[in-house]
Amino acid sequence: MAELDGRPVAAGELQALALTNYGHFTTMLVEDGRVRGLGLHLARLERDCATVFGVRPDPGRVRELVRRQAPARGAVVVRVTLFDPGMDLGSVGGPADPRVLVTARPAGSGAPGAVRVRTAGYRRDLPEVKSVALFGVLRQRRLAQQAGFDDALFVDAEGGLTEGTTWNVGFLRDGEVVWPQGEYLTGTAMTLLRGACGGEFARVGRELAGVDAVFATNATTGVRAVAAVDGREFDVREAEAAGLARLRAAYLEVPGDPL
Repeated sequence: MAELDGRPVAAGELQALALTNYGHFTTMLVEDGRVRGLGLHLARLERDCATVFGVRPDPGRVRELVRRQAPARGAVVVRVTLFDPGMDLGSVGGPADPRVLVTARPAGSGAPGAVRVRTAGYRRDLPEVKSVALFGVLRQRRLAQQAGFDDALFVDAEGGLTEGTTWNVGFLRDGEVVWPQGEYLTGTAMTLLRGACGGEFARVGRELAGVDAVFATNATTGVRAVAAVDGREFDVREAEAAGLARLRAAYLEVPGDPL
């Protein structure tokens, strides 16, 4: 399902998104009409819209449009994309009139499995904004999968691990949570987990010195284990015992906000 400003979207209205590809978005898991961190998603849309377009959307209106796509029962993944259908390659510097595209798809069932990742030197453009320009991160995911991994984990110019392609990374050292230092997009799941479990920020390099477990966070999948980083293997059962099960439970206990 897809609606633009609350009505069925026409193919021609998506041309700017397909060809110019200038905009931003947020993706949320809606369960029985509730969203963990709904306020964080709405605040992200306001903040990113001000950065990308110089205007701010009405969060109440966005909430109303999301409700149209979310059933009262069951789970769906809803993506809210803000873009200007009238913008083209030659007019990106003009006044913007961003519109709200809301799409929904069924949520996956069951707990997500562990992932195996390959590190790659990469920094997204304007990493603090959740931009629709995904070519770079998807290119890194493609290369990782072609090399036999599930996904890519980025390393900055100083050698520190920062984030995954579409997820945040965290580490466990002696049962304590460590979050990476550096430039990256702080996701809603990471923010909620920090609020529930705390943790310190530190530089963590490819060697993963002293790290007992690595995990990934994402609004649609929650907390999942990382089973391998390059050639370093992590036993998932040991990771669960080291604290991953506790983190997952803490995240699932965060109450959802009603749409």
